[in-house]
Amino acid sequence: MMDETEFWQLVDDAREAADGDPEEQADLLVERLTRLDPESVLDFARHFEARYNRAYTWDLWGAAWVLLDGASDDAFDFFRCWLIGQGREVFEGALHDPDALADLLDDFDEEIDGDGEDLGYAADEAYEQLTGTVAPDLDIAPPPPEPKGTPIDLENERLLAERYPRLWERFRG
Repeated sequence: MMDETEFWQLVDDAREAADGDPEEQADLLVERLTRLDPESVLDFARHFEARYNRAYTWDLWGAAWVLLDGASDDAFDFFRCWLIGQGREVFEGALHDPDALADLLDDFDEEIDGDGEDLGYAADEAYEQLTGTVAPDLDIAPPPPEPKGTPIDLENERLLAERYPRLWERFRG
């Protein structure tokens, strides 16, 4: 049974080896996951999904909106995958205080960063390579129908600048 430390170790090792490129990180993650047994890959997927669902908050969506200069539903989904790919410290820090991303991120390049779509599929891909079949249902709680927290008017720049002063100043100022 994969524990949280092992989960984050796999994420970190792949990110470091990929030099921060999310697509390369996803490829390396698939490669590393295929060295495990199928049950461990499913454990990894459960850890990933649980964090992905935890990050479904209005506060984090606002931060993603500032960083990406707008974030549709899909863009926010891919942002949450990317955020998990940044490792435990950045992920937990952002969940605790999304504006802290201004300090937690060394750099943010809209062309590369913020889109971890491929990371979201890494476990499924590894499972398929290992077993030749599609990954089964993970038997975890379904994602919430709406983001947690108080809805934000994401298109109100003044509000976003007030709510995320450090992020706004560093990435949009």
